[in-house]
Amino acid sequence: MANKTMKKIFVAVMAAVMCFTAACSSSKNTVDSGTGAETKGRAEDSAKVQSFAAAHDAFQTTLVEHNSDNDPIPDPPEGFFDLVHYSSKVGDLAAYVSSDPGDGKKHPLVIWVVGGWGNGISDFPWCYPAWDDDQTGSAFWQAGILMMYPSFRGGNGNPGNYEALFGEVDDIASAYDYAASLPYVDPDRIYLGGHSTGGTRALLAAEYTDKFRAVFGFGAVDKIEYHNNSQFTFDTDNEEEYRMRSPIYWLDSVKTPTFLIEGSDGNSSNLKNIERTSENDNIHCYIMDGADHWTVLAPLTQVLAQKVLSDTGAECNISITQEELDEAMKQDPVIPLPVMQQCVMEELGITFSYPYLWDMEDVAENGEVSYTLTSRYEDDNVWDMSLLFFDAYLPEEGVDLQMVMESYTGDGFDVEEKTIGGFPAMEVVALMENDYGDTFQTTLVAIQKDDILFTFDFYIYEDLGDDADPMFDAIIDSIAFE
Repeated sequence: MANKTMKKIFVAVMAAVMCFTAACSSSKNTVDSGTGAETKGRAEDSAKVQSFAAAHDAFQTTLVEHNSDNDPIPDPPEGFFDLVHYSSKVGDLAAYVSSDPGDGKKHPLVIWVVGGWGNGISDFPWCYPAWDDDQTGSAFWQAGILMMYPSFRGGNGNPGNYEALFGEVDDIASAYDYAASLPYVDPDRIYLGGHSTGGTRALLAAEYTDKFRAVFGFGAVDKIEYHNNSQFTFDTDNEEEYRMRSPIYWLDSVKTPTFLIEGSDGNSSNLKNIERTSENDNIHCYIMDGADHWTVLAPLTQVLAQKVLSDTGAECNISITQEELDEAMKQDPVIPLPVMQQCVMEELGITFSYPYLWDMEDVAENGEVSYTLTSRYEDDNVWDMSLLFFDAYLPEEGVDLQMVMESYTGDGFDVEEKTIGGFPAMEVVALMENDYGDTFQTTLVAIQKDDILFTFDFYIYEDLGDDADPMFDAIIDSIAFE
């Protein structure tokens, strides 16, 4: 194995370049909407005149900035999500939609609208869902629920321009129509959810249409001016432009069970104003004490996923109590398994899976078979801070399972003999320190298939503990031989 000592160099390089940084896609603003008395009066006046749908459809927004982007759309994991286009008032818009399960049944689906002002989609649905800031909505697909992540007008090269919560409402309604047309989706069990700006968009959509079975909004604001006004593209001198984008004026138009959630340290003053203003029994508000705008997401989307799975009646029967949400906030963080992709090496007769967000690089020299598998991100989590070496030792290299076992036992390591894919194998766990003083836990699995020795050498920072074990176990469990 000496001719592959470059692996150790790679580990050292990895330690030098990887940084423990936490990603955050939203700015942290806490706002105060006041008492809501004036807002309530104006909201009641609006409701007496017309519904939000009628007012929205009759209004012509004036854009003073015509912003859009051409950000590329990454290919989704095959068989997991499909990249599709759905029809809207401005043309066809891109979206990720869960692939057909192929079981001939109709399934519930959640349309998830992320926060921020961008109107596009990227690979965020299958990136690591951080427990303290999971804006991916991944708890739904992890629970087996179909999902749709729509882009909107002006994003990803779509027709139209950013309209800052106006035309995007129409796009959400169009996304519903597309999802309902899919043969494997139950059109009567399509739900809508969103966070931050996405939560406000979801609430506006609930005021616009009653097609959704239920709506879940995290961190919505009551008035658009409490969002980042540097992103406004409309005529800010026209008060009616604000009213058409502010949910507080149209709460009576909500005909769908709508559940609004926020942390006490987030936009809770907005939610309190909605709760004070609303006389609509379809609107349910929950403020999580001690939580912020982001920490409510991971624990409580898991609760909502289970509610969706249990909601099988003719009509929505979802019921949520403050007490059960409070209890859910106390649970220990959950580390999910990543979305996997398959590697097939026909010439070696082996197949295995590895995380979709990992890149597999051929680092072989002199006819060897050697690959490194690393994440294309450098975030502080077990998905992105792991490293895997895959090697195949051909007969001419003169390395076999017995030699490797004797090497490790001779150095005092405990070696576990196993059988993997019907062939003899071993596993050994060790610690290794590089030149920078970083300590890694390394787990080596070696498998002897006829005259070829396969090794999977997995590295994880010791500080991350054993949280990556399920991911590595999933890789090993996926190994199959022809």
